[in-house]
Amino acid sequence: MGGRGARPVDGRGPGRAGLVGRVGLVGRTRTGTCRAGGAGRLACAAMQGQEADAEQGTAVLDQALAAYQVALGPRLTAAYALGSLAHGGFSPLVSDVDLGLILADPFRMKDRLIIRTVGNTVRAGGSVLHERLSVFWGTPSTLQGRSSRGRFPPLDRLDLLEYGRLLAGTEARQGIARPGRDELLVAGAEFALGHLSRPPGLPGRLRGWPRRGGGRGEDPVAEIRTPSLLASRGPRRVTKVVLFPVRFLFTAATGRVGTNALAAEHYLADADAPAAELVAAALAWRHQPPSGDQTVLLSQQLIPLYLHYIGDHITRLDAAGNRRLADRFRHWRDRLLA
Repeated sequence: MGGRGARPVDGRGPGRAGLVGRVGLVGRTRTGTCRAGGAGRLACAAMQGQEADAEQGTAVLDQALAAYQVALGPRLTAAYALGSLAHGGFSPLVSDVDLGLILADPFRMKDRLIIRTVGNTVRAGGSVLHERLSVFWGTPSTLQGRSSRGRFPPLDRLDLLEYGRLLAGTEARQGIARPGRDELLVAGAEFALGHLSRPPGLPGRLRGWPRRGGGRGEDPVAEIRTPSLLASRGPRRVTKVVLFPVRFLFTAATGRVGTNALAAEHYLADADAPAAELVAAALAWRHQPPSGDQTVLLSQQLIPLYLHYIGDHITRLDAAGNRRLADRFRHWRDRLLA
């Protein structure tokens, strides 16, 4: 699925059914079978390209794992590939390199220091993918909800349960608490508020958008309202800003991990959802940057996408009795419309 797939909104673009079909092709290439010709040949080429892309991320993952095995020794009981290196769709252009570590109980205060120190050393490895290493960790007691220590937020814990690919050690997911629908809703809402709606003037410790989101300290609302500014940040930033709300909508509706391909396919299947061409285009931009000016499509469809997402989550948060977060989403909507 190339960056030229989405056309400007002029009435001549592909219908929604065609967009759904194209997204489905991306989702299937990871396990597709090469055939003699036609669409099968295209799917085969896409699959081989994705496998080659994944090798670059896997090399960083293997390097990080080896370093943690040395630093943690027998305390490291299991290591997992997470994110797109586990469920498919990895792109060196935009993807993170996600590693999950499970340590033996009991939790030790020095675990946090070791994991941070090793992670920083690997991130200094010299490539962009090294810089994107993100490490999630915990012990059986923290992952079972008996302790709040470690770093395995609900969305990433669900990713571990649904897609985690064991790299080393022994299977250790038995008994891990599966996040409930409300827990996932709140976690996604808080992430979105922290990384997609952050108002100016927050303390310095919150200004830098974390590695998983990109960013250089600017107000994300200004970027959403100014497509030329957002486009200047490059495909990694653009695709995350477009696809994060799509993924959160998928998880809120299904209780499942919102992979980019599955979330986009689910979104495009809703005939009433706006911004279909933008969502399909952003999925393509993850692997191939747009060949033309993307600001037209962003200017026409990005705010409608966010208003749809915010409205959906206001309803869900109100129904869950979380008025505080619902009101923060209302304030976010007001800022977008100001």
